[in-house]
Amino acid sequence: MTPRELANSICEVLRRNGYQALLVGGCVRDLLLGREPADYDVTTNATPEEVMKLFPESVAVGAQFGVMLIPRDGWKVEVAAFRSDVGYSDGRHPDRVVYSKTPEEDVQRRDFTINGLLMRHDTGEVLDFVGGQADLKAEIIRAIGEPSRRFTEDKLRMMRAVRFAARFGFEIEATTFRAIRRHAGEIHQVSPERLRDELTKLLTEGAARQGFELLDETWLLEQVLPEIASMKGVEQPPQYHPEGDVWMHTRMMLEGLPAGSSPTLAWGVLLHDVGKPPTFRPAPETGDRIRFDGHVEVGVRMAEEICRRLRFSNEETEQILALVANHMRFKDVESMRTSTLKKFVRQPHFDEHLALHRLDSLSSNRHLEAYEFVQRFIAETPPEQVRPERLLTGDDLQGMGFRPGPLFSEILGALEEVQLEGEIKSREEAEEYVQKRFGARGRRA
Repeated sequence: MTPRELANSICEVLRRNGYQALLVGGCVRDLLLGREPADYDVTTNATPEEVMKLFPESVAVGAQFGVMLIPRDGWKVEVAAFRSDVGYSDGRHPDRVVYSKTPEEDVQRRDFTINGLLMRHDTGEVLDFVGGQADLKAEIIRAIGEPSRRFTEDKLRMMRAVRFAARFGFEIEATTFRAIRRHAGEIHQVSPERLRDELTKLLTEGAARQGFELLDETWLLEQVLPEIASMKGVEQPPQYHPEGDVWMHTRMMLEGLPAGSSPTLAWGVLLHDVGKPPTFRPAPETGDRIRFDGHVEVGVRMAEEICRRLRFSNEETEQILALVANHMRFKDVESMRTSTLKKFVRQPHFDEHLALHRLDSLSSNRHLEAYEFVQRFIAETPPEQVRPERLLTGDDLQGMGFRPGPLFSEILGALEEVQLEGEIKSREEAEEYVQKRFGARGRRA
């Protein structure tokens, strides 16, 4: 069963039992645009209780708002009752809902005209009470009704307007655009998690540059990510960055992010130079050229603060910080010791480090020598040489007469170093190396 088939079957059951049922929202928009919908939603005049009777497997995900989830065969479809929303004290949820009798009433509460379209599941007939089809043809994002009211109801809709405009290459209608600017300062009422998820979608749907330029134009960028807004006008040394300032460089990298990029890579790209604005020093001050001394270390601290603020998981934060921390190391790969290079390329998700460096190079001096050098090294070096099994363990060291303590980690680290360099290859050579270099210290212990 496909998601569309599940949605169709739900509509069939509801209609057979005397209820109205229509496909609604993003799935209708995407079908009209010739895109495959990510998911399907159904709207109906059946109440949640009536839906539950017809679909015992349904789950109440927002029963107080008239929303049920029906799962089947690994897919799920949201079924929402026709309703009107009354009051939005928290800037996200209605204070109460009033069930409506008609789909025409229901769509008036939705965000944008292109998301307020309805479709008969069986005939494909479109019901349009808000001018959504005309706006689809004109490639316009327009709030339904009064834009300020829509944004007051849910502040995240301002971010969604930007994301939809970027994703589809549409314009934001003038009144809607002005309302976003007017309410931009209220975006802080949105939870960090919802902001993070919306920004991540913006970064990974294939139109990140357009999205961030629109965030800037709508005055949302300085509210949600002031650290990125501060990149504007921060000049860079032209011999390394002929493309322009830090903001231009970052936007060019965002433009190179393909749709479906991993969230951590996308955030690593966005934040890799976040430490440059506070470390900027002009040529007259340095005596030779513009410099950003310590921008990597400062950038890691700033990126960590941003990740904590947006409540990324520890695992995601660790990877994003690793991308920021390591992005300048590629300039040294050809002069690295073999052991250092092996440790460098065996970092978790190293493909993301490589992808970031490639984008970094293509968005500046376009020199790909380091990228190609690392690609060759990975291709030509057997994995067992990059991640060799330990020749000795802590237990082995105890068996050789060494007492557990801080010396253990020093010995094992030194042993790994010479093993990665290819200087020792067997257990016997490892024991001989350890006795020769550490034996006296071990006996003194």
